[in-house]
Amino acid sequence: MTRTYTAPSVLAGIAAGASWADPEMDPTRIDWPERQRRAAIPFPIVDGRPVNPYAPTGIRYGRNELGHWGEQQCADAIVTAIDTAGNRWLLLVERADGHGWALPGGYVDPGEDPTDAAFRELAEETGLIEQFSSCADETLPARYVPDPRASDEAWMVTTPVRINLGPVLPAVTGRDDARRAEWVPANDLDCLLHHLTDAHGGVVFRAHRDLIAATVTD
Repeated sequence: MTRTYTAPSVLAGIAAGASWADPEMDPTRIDWPERQRRAAIPFPIVDGRPVNPYAPTGIRYGRNELGHWGEQQCADAIVTAIDTAGNRWLLLVERADGHGWALPGGYVDPGEDPTDAAFRELAEETGLIEQFSSCADETLPARYVPDPRASDEAWMVTTPVRINLGPVLPAVTGRDDARRAEWVPANDLDCLLHHLTDAHGGVVFRAHRDLIAATVTD
């Protein structure tokens, strides 16, 4: 069965002129060669419409809960610290949209370097700024993320940036799109998942589960 769906929140965003929502309702009128040129991961156009390179998602037409058509580039900060006892901690934020606990991150602005975007989003969502000058960071290749809000015509690609603060666990505060920010014990994935369940009744944001799993098993 072919399903068509665009969430009411997206339509409301378009009506309000939100920057995250493409105002164009007909994707065949978009300049796709230009968007394909800028894409981090190549994707096809079929009958003038974008096709998620990792389709199907269950929603063939429309944008589901995402505001853009085609690929949206994001950047996420994977911030870790090791305390004096040798325990690993991972910085997570609780998303305000109810999709669970995630890595700090968000959209890459037009013309913005993804690494810069990861640090900007980290500061905006957790308040971390001063520690950046002494931390070690590594920008990883862009990758597709299985965002539950995606469709076959709107999807997310992220550039992960690893940031190691060493033995420092600075205070953090949830800001902007984050309800809360917290250092989560992350010696292994089970430890992390159990902490979120026991302490907050929370779950990991599905789009970030693979990234988080890879981080805590390194």
